[in-house]
Amino acid sequence: MKRILWGGATAASQYEGGFYDGKGLDTQDCRRWVPRLSTDTVQTRLLTEADVQRAKNSFPDDCSFPFRMGSRGYEYWESDLHNIMSLGLDIYRLSISWSRLFPTGFEEQPNPEGVAYYDRIIRALVNAKIKVFVTINHYAIPIAIIDRYGGWRHRDVIDLYLKMAKFVVNRWRDDVDYWLPINEINSGYFSPYNGLGIIGSDDRNYDYESVFNGLHYQMVASALITKYGHETGVRGKFVCMVSCFNYYALHPRPEDNLKLVHDEQINQWWCADVLATGEYGYYAEKFLNDHGVVLDVTDKDREALMSHTCDIVSFSYYSSSICSVDEKREQVPGNLVATLRNPSLETTEWGWQIDPIGLRIAAHKFFDRYRKPVMVAENGLGARDNVDSDGRIRDDYRISYFERHMAQAELAAREGVDIEAYFVWGIIDIVSAGSCEMEKRYGVIYVDADNEGRGTYRRLPKDSFYWYRDFIASHR
Repeated sequence: MKRILWGGATAASQYEGGFYDGKGLDTQDCRRWVPRLSTDTVQTRLLTEADVQRAKNSFPDDCSFPFRMGSRGYEYWESDLHNIMSLGLDIYRLSISWSRLFPTGFEEQPNPEGVAYYDRIIRALVNAKIKVFVTINHYAIPIAIIDRYGGWRHRDVIDLYLKMAKFVVNRWRDDVDYWLPINEINSGYFSPYNGLGIIGSDDRNYDYESVFNGLHYQMVASALITKYGHETGVRGKFVCMVSCFNYYALHPRPEDNLKLVHDEQINQWWCADVLATGEYGYYAEKFLNDHGVVLDVTDKDREALMSHTCDIVSFSYYSSSICSVDEKREQVPGNLVATLRNPSLETTEWGWQIDPIGLRIAAHKFFDRYRKPVMVAENGLGARDNVDSDGRIRDDYRISYFERHMAQAELAAREGVDIEAYFVWGIIDIVSAGSCEMEKRYGVIYVDADNEGRGTYRRLPKDSFYWYRDFIASHR
């Protein structure tokens, strides 16, 4: 059994802040924190034209738009890397802010301050012998691209993405070990604004044609940057990533199990099938016909997808989901989508169901389906953390979560799954991508900031920090 790489991850829009030094406005900078909506994220994820206009007319430092502040990683990067090195991480996953490099997306030359920022981080990681995993695009898209093209609904966005992505790949071609073209690519179906930069109608609805063509263009763009990397001899391997929902049937009755098959096909396998095998699944044609969707697919698209599949398949995993034809049962929130309550599982304060064995099941499913190395690109627990009077942060609940999930990842590996890496999400407290709040914390490193941007932003290791440090050391 090969050794799993133990890592941590952040996303630029949730972590960096630094809404200056030439950074342009992007889609995440327009998402507003709405108090007391921590489990109902529709208003914060599915934005309308009015929402975006309100954001564009706000002051740049308006704290009700928390992604403009993030965790102030743009300022604290040195101390954060010191903590990451102290943890002994094997690998660190970071993302590139498209609008920090190309503020509107239409510039021919990148913003030098943005380039210098990533130069410093990547060089420091390489010097520390920490493997580098770069997510080329993690949700955020320059808002100017939305203004002109309506997001990924337009084929021309492929070329804009490739201009940015080729710069990134060329600049750090010898330093990066793994490249992920687009984060959680299936998220465009569930959260079209986040994943595709598509603005919803006044009632926050989206048309299937725009969404599924947007997903197609993203997959073509992923294949083309993978082709570019392979043909130009880039050092790193290319990864695809989807959000994993790991479905169970509520009852053993055939109807629930058939629904499981169909839900998994559309929600979980759709994009992974294309990026890992080069072809749309056999089920896609009927689904598209049933929803009146005509895909804009060219012969060049088909050739790119078939000839340049990913090297590694990765997925985010936070909780499992329940399928049933009985839709009247109680629902609970989850990553990107709600699901039915599983009476066998405990839930977090935000309603996410905790299922460590589900991670192991998912790893088997992905490896069995694609026979390519698998990565757990995100796994973590969002919770409220408190600093005690002695300055200590006793997050035993997070340690328990990691112990159980990491043990299942190791068991999957012993059972024959080729697990390349596992990433704690997010290794440093960052703004929650779902609820847009700081107080739903994931990190093993605490950031002294609240939902309204108040605080010193001082970094404090939690108890889980020391536990993870010892865990990694014991697995060397």
